[in-house]
Amino acid sequence: MSEINIQKIAAYALLLLVGCAALAGGLIAVAYSVAHPAAKPDEEAINVRIAPVAKTALAEATAAGTAVERGGEQIYKTACAACHDSGAAGAPKVGDNAAWTARLALGLNGLLKSAIAGKNAMPPRGGSDANDTELARSIVYMANKSGGSLKEPAAK
Repeated sequence: MSEINIQKIAAYALLLLVGCAALAGGLIAVAYSVAHPAAKPDEEAINVRIAPVAKTALAEATAAGTAVERGGEQIYKTACAACHDSGAAGAPKVGDNAAWTARLALGLNGLLKSAIAGKNAMPPRGGSDANDTELARSIVYMANKSGGSLKEPAAK
């Protein structure tokens, strides 16, 4: 009888030993994965893989290889009118001579400097992509509609 008990005890001991080894192995694997996480994906490589195959862009019309500069009214209508027609965010309305009087005293260079840098709620360049000459033309357009007599700058 004692022989059967020893065999059972040995079998249980062996089973317990194998179970402990499996548990220890699992804990080691979990600890390793926590200590050494998988490498983060390379976002730049992902963006390259999912980028569109082609892009479409419209170019500005050119005359004899030079870019055509836009006029003051065109810049005004595309970028400035949104605020200067309604007076949004404190912008002086075009045609409101009283609101423009103090501003006109700065002259074209002073107004252009303010427009390039942005002023109060107005973003730099009024949020447009206008170059300095185009921006100056739009200022002249607005100022002259509001009691000013500024001279439009020549093309560069």
